[in-house]
Amino acid sequence: MTFVHQHAAHCESGVISSLLTHHGLPLSEPMVFGLANALAFAYIPLVKIGGQPLIAYRLPPQFIIKGVCKRLGVKVSFKKFAKPIDGAEALNTAVAQGQPVGLQTSVYYLPYFPEEMRFHFNAHNLVVYGKQGDDFSVSDPVFEEPVTVASRHLNKARFARGPLAPKGLMYRIESVPENIDYAKVIPAAIKKNCRIMLGAPLPVIGIKGVRYLSRKIAKLRGSEKEKRLFLGHIVRMQEEIGTGGAGFRFLYASFLQEASVLLKDPVLAEASNKMTDAGDAWRAFALAAAQQCKKSASINTEHLAQRVLECAEKEAAVWRELSSWCRGK
Repeated sequence: MTFVHQHAAHCESGVISSLLTHHGLPLSEPMVFGLANALAFAYIPLVKIGGQPLIAYRLPPQFIIKGVCKRLGVKVSFKKFAKPIDGAEALNTAVAQGQPVGLQTSVYYLPYFPEEMRFHFNAHNLVVYGKQGDDFSVSDPVFEEPVTVASRHLNKARFARGPLAPKGLMYRIESVPENIDYAKVIPAAIKKNCRIMLGAPLPVIGIKGVRYLSRKIAKLRGSEKEKRLFLGHIVRMQEEIGTGGAGFRFLYASFLQEASVLLKDPVLAEASNKMTDAGDAWRAFALAAAQQCKKSASINTEHLAQRVLECAEKEAAVWRELSSWCRGK
């Protein structure tokens, strides 16, 4: 079967959507993201990105793939390699057998990315589905068209070092179920996501974490340069890493809309609209923060903190509504 490239909003959800569709289980990217209950928020000061705390808007790398496959009963195999040569041989074998495989890579070493977009991020997913000469045929879901990558570049990207080092990770679909009971799996996924966003015990996770970030911004100290660096980091993590905070909210809203059609449930359609509003609020905050960072005037931290708090309240309202909906299922 010929592999068909699919353009997507986010690499991991796009890759697993493409692989499942190729194996006869057509799932949209939003449905994959929602069934994996991947939407989240976390402010983690112990993990540093460029000297700044990690701010995550979704569950960690591989959670989307493992989450949706576990929920649906899809058998997927993962393999890492101690030596680059072993990883290269395994990839060559899979391609020779006509098996498309997913890979975890570093954006920095993928030459088809524009130079200004390359940075040391080691959790970028893509599909390799063929090879011509020394060039691999690659379906990178964040690009509109398939690309080719020389084996030396791809191998370097697969074995980059640093945080989230991929270690040559390669994964493939082994089997898929014949049918999906959406009336069962959709409520289960939403219920688990509600627990993540509303019931996390730590104050830096979920809605509590968003409110925590608001307080951090309100209490920012130091020079104006230091404030701009911190706010710029928040915007970068939100808007440039994957689909970012707002983008993930829009993706989940699309899942809720699709779920409302499948289950013929207007409550989910309304929740979809409200989640879209939450995504708009995140994007408005990012714009306001970026504008203030560009100005020479003092940063208005109170205004920006209030913007983040607005994001928290909008999302909290959606999750409370969805939690109530789950209790009726």
